[in-house]
Amino acid sequence: MTARKKIMLLDEFTTKLLASCCKMTDLLEEGITVVENIYKNREPVRQMKALYFISPTSKSVDCFLRDFASKSENKYKAAYIYFTDFCPDSLFNKIKTSCSKSVRRCKEINISFIPHESQVYTLNVPDAFYYCYTPVSGNANGKDAIMEAMAEQIVTVCATLDENPGVRYKSKPLDNASKLAQLVEKKLEDYYKIDEKSLIKGKTHSQLLIIDRGFDPVSTVLHELTFQAMAYDLLPIENDTYKYKTDGKEKEAILEEDDDLWVRIRHRHIAVVLEEIPKLMKEISSTKKATEGKISLSALTQLMKKMPHFRKQITKQVVHLNLAEDCMNKFKLNIEKLCKTEQDLALGTDAEGQKVKDAMRVLLPVLLNKNHDNCDKIRAILLYIFSINGTTEENLDRLIQNVKIENESDMIRNWSYLGVPIVPQSQQGKPLRKDRSAEETFQLSRWTPLIKDIMEDAIDNRLDSKEWPYCSQCPAVWNGSGAVSARQKPRTNYLELDRKNGSKLIIFVIGGITYSEMRCAYEVSQAHKSCEVIIGSTHILTPKKLLDDIKMLNKPKDKVSFIKDE
Repeated sequence: MTARKKIMLLDEFTTKLLASCCKMTDLLEEGITVVENIYKNREPVRQMKALYFISPTSKSVDCFLRDFASKSENKYKAAYIYFTDFCPDSLFNKIKTSCSKSVRRCKEINISFIPHESQVYTLNVPDAFYYCYTPVSGNANGKDAIMEAMAEQIVTVCATLDENPGVRYKSKPLDNASKLAQLVEKKLEDYYKIDEKSLIKGKTHSQLLIIDRGFDPVSTVLHELTFQAMAYDLLPIENDTYKYKTDGKEKEAILEEDDDLWVRIRHRHIAVVLEEIPKLMKEISSTKKATEGKISLSALTQLMKKMPHFRKQITKQVVHLNLAEDCMNKFKLNIEKLCKTEQDLALGTDAEGQKVKDAMRVLLPVLLNKNHDNCDKIRAILLYIFSINGTTEENLDRLIQNVKIENESDMIRNWSYLGVPIVPQSQQGKPLRKDRSAEETFQLSRWTPLIKDIMEDAIDNRLDSKEWPYCSQCPAVWNGSGAVSARQKPRTNYLELDRKNGSKLIIFVIGGITYSEMRCAYEVSQAHKSCEVIIGSTHILTPKKLLDDIKMLNKPKDKVSFIKDE
């Protein structure tokens, strides 16, 4: 299409997709002057060409067909259709028979996922959590459809990265990962057989690991003190939008990749962030001698008025200082006392490294504290149960009654549907953890998400093949056959070199990832320059949202919000 003015039509999914990776100014540069919702009634603009960027679903295709019902009623001059991924023949034939003369181009571009951050993607299917883990009968079709849709979306992630990875899955606690891995492997095989170059693409030196959410329940309920995770847990941030007050006015800020300061500090501990922002401010203010002494919000506001040139830069710093102060106000109020208890229960040792002998004694002060709300008490009870690998029905009933959370008890009990031991106690040992005692850390942030161990072990080729079976013939560089005899040494070096030249570890967690797990992808990539870690899931979760979803698992659900049409 030429750079003449065009109109763009989006559906619900592609609106989110486009918003995550470009701005209206980017579209204007490409000649797109109007962006419309395909589902809404629109006035015809017959002199303009229309670019449809839509999902290959019946709903979106039917809306397109209404725009080109007949030559006299066409809403636009011509249509250019771009589907997010594979369009089923039934829908393609519908377009072909109804309005093929109006369609100048119809292309599948294989990007059916949301690029949330530089190393994080989501499939935008929060309903998958319910359908993958509900015990309610009659949902098998919904689960199968969701699994198919997720597999197709994961293939588009691999295609966008130009990878045909070796596929592995975590064999426990449930079989969702195994089923999804088999589907992905089959669809990867099909995709690379029919790619545009008509060449079969062999396995690349990358790995795709598929994991069920129950693999690490602790990281989902623990209070995290790194900036991004803490902010999303403690503050009412919706759609990445943070609301704050400055100069007596209500303001909004979007926490996004384009904000260099946010990207620089989001994974740092809150204590470091509070030191960092004033230092950055002093760098600016010292050049203009505009402020002296301690940096405060009022001083920043004054500085903004005096220095228009720095206004944009300072605005971001005002936002993050507000954000950090809001986090700290919540932390000082109640969370600080909780954190020590949570860390001791999660690790089974206290800050001095002494083993916790009686987990109930550690838990009780939290339950007796009237300042903690029920949600925080439920999180603490869960950490207690996780720490002892399940408990008795009698003990659980007593805890629920004492805290008076009978109406919320499913937030605890329903974890069993994720394969996490709740009642009775499991006889199976918990996974062995890496010794990180030598790593520098804050006392209230000693816990490391289990995913970090997995990432490091995958890169170092230390994952147990019984626990992490392959779905496919994995490249030699990942499966240990790279370690051969001295006579074959040059070949080994070649493989290792290939791996160092930009292999990727792609991770997919069924049922949501936490902000702390997202942070691990960046930390491990930074430490292992030979491999970039990309992490993704059905959606991004916060502790409160997860507990609400877990509570609903044993209730009937009306319908699936996202299923790929046949």
